[in-house]
Amino acid sequence: MLQFKIKILWLETSLGVAVDQICEQRSIPLTSYYFWPRNDAWELIRLEINSKAWIPEEEKNSILNHITEILNKWRKNTENSEFQALGIQCQELNCVGIK
Repeated sequence: MLQFKIKILWLETSLGVAVDQICEQRSIPLTSYYFWPRNDAWELIRLEINSKAWIPEEEKNSILNHITEILNKWRKNTENSEFQALGIQCQELNCVGIK
C-alpha cells in the first residue's frame, strides 16, 4: 500500500500545499509547494498527481479530498487551533504545518 503525506504551510495570508510519498521511512516529494489563494493549489496538485500513472485513482481522489477539506478550513478560520483540529482528521496523510 502506498503512503502519502500532505505538507501544509498554514500562514496568515496564504496556504502552502505539497504532497510527498513515504517510502521506507523517507519522504519523496511528488509535487512542488503551491500557495493558495495566489494560485489554484488544488488544480495544480491534481495535474501533478494525475501525471503519476502508478498512483491508484482511489489514492488520488483521497489526496484531493483531503486538500479540499484543508483549503475549506483555512478559508473559514486561520487560527492555529483550527489547524490542530484538522490535523486529527487527516492523520492517515500525516498533515503537518506552521503558522
